[in-house]
Amino acid sequence: MKRITALLLTTLTAFNLFSQQLPDWEDPGIFAINKEETRATSIPYPSEALALKDDYSASPYYMLLDGKWKFNWVPRIAEVPEGFYKEDFDISGWDEIPVPGNWEFNGYGTPFYVNLGFGFWAKRPFIDKNFSPTGAYRHTFDIPESWDGRRVFIHFDGGTNSMYVWVNGQKVGYTENSKSPAEFDITPYIRPGKNTLACEVHKFSDGSYLEDQDMWRLAGINRSVYLYSTADTRIFDFFAHPDLDAQYKNGLFSVDVVLKNYSSNTSASTVEVALSDKSGKKIFTSSKKTDVPAKGKAELTLEGIVKNPLKWTAETPNLYTMVITLKDAAGNTIEATSHKIGFRKIEIKDGQLFVNGKKVYFKGVNLHEFNTNDGNVVTREVMMRNLQLMKELNINAVRTSHYPQPPLWYKLCDEYGIYLVDEANLESHGLIYGPDNIADVPEWNAAHLDRVKRLIERDKNHASVIFWSLGNEAGNGKNFFDAYEWAKARDKSRPVQYEQAYQHDYNTDIICHMYPSWYDMMRDANKDLGRPYIMCEYAHAMGNSMGNMQDYWDLMRSSKNMQGGFIWEWYNHGYKAWDEQGRFYWAYGGDLGGYNMANDGNFCMDGIISPDQNYIPHTHIVKKVYQNILFKAKDLNKGIITIVNDFKFVPVTPKDHNFKWVLLKNGQQFAEGKFTATVEADAQKDVQLKLPAIKAEPGVEYFLQVFAYTVNATELIPAGFEVAKEEFAFASNNYFVAAADHDGSISVEKENHRYNVNAGDLRYEFWTVAGRGLTNMRYKERNILNQAPRINFWRAPTDNDFGENMQNWGRIWDAASHTAEYKFINAEEKDGKFAINYEVAFKGIQIKVDLTYVVNGDGSLTTTAHYQALSEDLPEMVRFGMLMTLPREFGDFTWYGRGPHENYVDRNGDTFMGIWNGRVEDQAFHYYRPQETGNKTDVRWLELKNHNGVTIRVEGAQPLSVSATNNLPEDLDPGKTKKQQHWSDIIPRNDVVLCVDLFQRGVAGLQSWGAKPLDQYRFMEKEYTYTYTIKVSE
Repeated sequence: MKRITALLLTTLTAFNLFSQQLPDWEDPGIFAINKEETRATSIPYPSEALALKDDYSASPYYMLLDGKWKFNWVPRIAEVPEGFYKEDFDISGWDEIPVPGNWEFNGYGTPFYVNLGFGFWAKRPFIDKNFSPTGAYRHTFDIPESWDGRRVFIHFDGGTNSMYVWVNGQKVGYTENSKSPAEFDITPYIRPGKNTLACEVHKFSDGSYLEDQDMWRLAGINRSVYLYSTADTRIFDFFAHPDLDAQYKNGLFSVDVVLKNYSSNTSASTVEVALSDKSGKKIFTSSKKTDVPAKGKAELTLEGIVKNPLKWTAETPNLYTMVITLKDAAGNTIEATSHKIGFRKIEIKDGQLFVNGKKVYFKGVNLHEFNTNDGNVVTREVMMRNLQLMKELNINAVRTSHYPQPPLWYKLCDEYGIYLVDEANLESHGLIYGPDNIADVPEWNAAHLDRVKRLIERDKNHASVIFWSLGNEAGNGKNFFDAYEWAKARDKSRPVQYEQAYQHDYNTDIICHMYPSWYDMMRDANKDLGRPYIMCEYAHAMGNSMGNMQDYWDLMRSSKNMQGGFIWEWYNHGYKAWDEQGRFYWAYGGDLGGYNMANDGNFCMDGIISPDQNYIPHTHIVKKVYQNILFKAKDLNKGIITIVNDFKFVPVTPKDHNFKWVLLKNGQQFAEGKFTATVEADAQKDVQLKLPAIKAEPGVEYFLQVFAYTVNATELIPAGFEVAKEEFAFASNNYFVAAADHDGSISVEKENHRYNVNAGDLRYEFWTVAGRGLTNMRYKERNILNQAPRINFWRAPTDNDFGENMQNWGRIWDAASHTAEYKFINAEEKDGKFAINYEVAFKGIQIKVDLTYVVNGDGSLTTTAHYQALSEDLPEMVRFGMLMTLPREFGDFTWYGRGPHENYVDRNGDTFMGIWNGRVEDQAFHYYRPQETGNKTDVRWLELKNHNGVTIRVEGAQPLSVSATNNLPEDLDPGKTKKQQHWSDIIPRNDVVLCVDLFQRGVAGLQSWGAKPLDQYRFMEKEYTYTYTIKVSE
């Protein structure tokens, strides 16, 4: 027994010694040393007037430290120069680096992208010390004489995974948490005049296990750093509560103020609070006296009623400036500070979320901190461009995925009107699958809570923040239950959400699923769920995608609880790069030197705007589906439409919006008109348009297009900007009728195993042996086709196709496209036409296509393809049509169908019918990983013209799906696995590749790792037939 006890004591002693020897950056219980509590973002001003303006640079108590700092980078933490923080340490050989700035974009280390998995071998709480990049920073600053006798604090807005701080060679403290502020009281360490700041910044620490977000893994101090100074008695923190009464009319205002006294004497103080409107007029004032104990804090609340204030919503971002002034016993101002606030009420009632009494739809997007030029250093310019684009696209909500954004973003969202789901910097994604899940592990509890607390304490006064999010993909357990309960107790005015609570755990006020299946959504849409249903992530926008966006919203609008969601995501996270031949491309995971590091390829290229903040093809569908003015057809024959105002707080009036209608007849403008309308907020109204009489005629179709435009320019949106549109087809449309007879004459020559058919200037060659069919088409003795039409079932797989393994299960259709064997059936010359029939078989697949060519008297060629499945065991079809190539000189492309940009059967509501024109070389979008592109749907006819005026025209006997580009599908198809491939690797052919299809399956839009297109956009019938006619003219 003694031996067992001795052994146990030895083991425990060894364990304790091991625990004591753990460095701070591998100890989950240590994430802050000597760090200040997080408080509302604010600085002190010497007067109420300066506080009202809230220009940090105007405060004498503020000093920005951004700029060039001395820097030394090492690949392993053990190689950090010993004693570099000491003032006499020689740094003359060190480089300089910008702060804010990322190491990897300034020549230090390699950027790498992973979706999950940390980027190093994971054995919590340890890091890989052989891959532990560390940066040593040095900087000097001068303390102004006016700060003598005052407290001085250093504030890091964020941007470090973990960091030690020294001032004048003395250790100040330690922080973990790359996206929340770190503030230290450096008063004991400074001296008048010149001071030396040193920081040791780690790319990895045990905190990395809580920061496993889907993003580029970058390091460095990437947010601002500044000093500020306070008196011994100061405004430490404040929490404003600008609520509304039950009628949503009057403001119920209160503010909790925390004062802190650093001196050894009680401080008799007065706190004054004033609310001012944008003109500077005070609408509310209050004051209260209190004694702040020595070395202690005092908390007080000031409150009152504000009569009928202007309300804050994303549509009406009305703000008031709250100025809090601290005065001493003699009435002298010690300091003043300020914050913008907005009066609004967020409620959940009857399973629905209301803003100021109105059920709101969240037309949202997820936003990472990203700058294609500088890593993740986000400037005001970048933020303003994002806001401009969001307003253009009718986006009203942003989820700060998956961490708090820089403080300026919140100020701008308050000002310009964006609802924010503010998310804690908490994701342990790489640990949640199995026993490593730390959501229930006690030693990680405090770190979880700390991140949620720092989120809420910093951002609690922002009107734009309407939900708190506890984190993302970090499992669920006691650590999150505790965080939820703390958040609910701290802030009773906002809902708290957590996706991993799903529908069964209590620690979410909102059902905030990510990527629910279509089946699950349809099921839930028909139930009363008891809570709002707002997807934290949906419509994964990777590659050529965003199909079924309109279907999402049609379903959500039919549901009691569903109120929108947040598209994943805003950006395609690509960085500018050039290959060894000087060709530009957008870099993704595995690029930029990271080929041999952990990476998840192009999974970071999944946004609705380009890396440099411009539209891409599927940007337009977001704008269309999210539009706030909707149109419905009520009685088109009488010109009656319904305008639906989906704004919940502002009316549609002639002073803000005007409207236009256009009536197309066979793609050409037949009539147009302008009109105005007044529609109250959250209401609808019928409007009668003065349309001309519509006459039903064979071969004629009409489309009514309606547009809404802004009247006045704002800072973000110009006057005359199109904000909404819709298109309606008339029930009497009868475009596709039997073709008229083609006048002219033909001559047929049978030569061995070939028919030569001549009609005017055209000559066709059809073979009857060797498995061949139409082989040549000549116009005036010149080949019109480089490659004769061949049956095609394949497209270059999109990212969504790869996600559902189509490159494997569907590959049989690719093979079939290249193994056609034509069997001549018969030929007949009759009634001035020549018809030839083939049966086409394909190796390795039980299908056939009966193919009929008819050469008409005018020289046109009519092709009919009849597909039949000969087996019950075939995969669904990817595409059905014919592919041909023409000389590249036929580069002028005109079509009557949907345009002007590419569109697909499940993503074409944003493209309208019309006669469109463009260059063939401009039809393919340069997807960051090459894939299917350039398609057009509902095409009636197309023309390709060369510089001599020779025109090739294709007319469909039914709507066609077409594309005209300079590449074959196989040029864009990497095979059965994705390659490290970019559009710069694609060489345009010296051909026009024309695809004339009956259909192509949808691009899908649920997610990119298994979901297929919705059933209505898939093609699984056993038979399909279509017909088109080619004409050549000059």
